[in-house]
Amino acid sequence: MLAEKIMPRFSETDVLGHINNTVLPVWFEAARAPIFKIFTPDLNPHNWKLIVAKVEVTFKGELFYGQEVQIKTAIEKIGNSSFVILQQAWQHNECCAEGRTVMVRYDFETKSSQALSLVEREALEGHLF
Repeated sequence: MLAEKIMPRFSETDVLGHINNTVLPVWFEAARAPIFKIFTPDLNPHNWKLIVAKVEVTFKGELFYGQEVQIKTAIEKIGNSSFVILQQAWQHNECCAEGRTVMVRYDFETKSSQALSLVEREALEGHLF
């Protein structure tokens, strides 16, 4: 799995002192950059080739401010024009949240999905979990 470390900010906490549930999708998106680079190496939004079809987050434990979080990212499934990214947020050696994002290879001019190329598919396969 790809891994990225995040240090939670005070502004990301809620009234209970936990990391707010709205923060995890943002952290997960930031940690998807290596996957995005498979499709758009320079991350130029004018050349973007992906859309999000679904985002799901399951909370398994509490996350706290001031304590490092590791976001792990892998590919769970590859379809014809879409793929599922599996991500986990770990703190103190415990998986505290798990997310799945369905991404679709997309042509913004024709407003339709496109089949993944052989090169894209092989790159994604390198991150299969």
